Amino acid sequence: MQDGAHKVKSIKERAYDFSVRVVRFLDTLAKDTSTQIISKQLLRSATSIAANIVEAQSGCSKRDFANFLSHALKSSNETVYWLCLLGDAKSVKSFELTYLVNESKEIRIF
Repeated sequence: MQDGAHKVKSIKERAYDFSVRVVRFLDTLAKDTSTQIISKQLLRSATSIAANIVEAQSGCSKRDFANFLSHALKSSNETVYWLCLLGDAKSVKSFELTYLVNESKEIRIF
């Protein structure tokens, strides 16, 4: 690799990194009841994206591959919903929240 060249991350790597950022983001939020409930839903959907991509790549058939990628897409859509709900209902406004919404939307177009 030449100086200044950037390695392009695979979708699996991006989804994993996204999961890690979501976990860290959730650890910064308030601990009130509604935030905790939304956070648990967000944690499940966000970490499911990478898990389903990994499963798709090890699928035994094209049908398995397509099925797991479909689940990853659905989890990404759900993740955007929970992130937006946190932003709107709990008035969470941060660069990290904006980044996570955008990254989730980008991951789902692959």
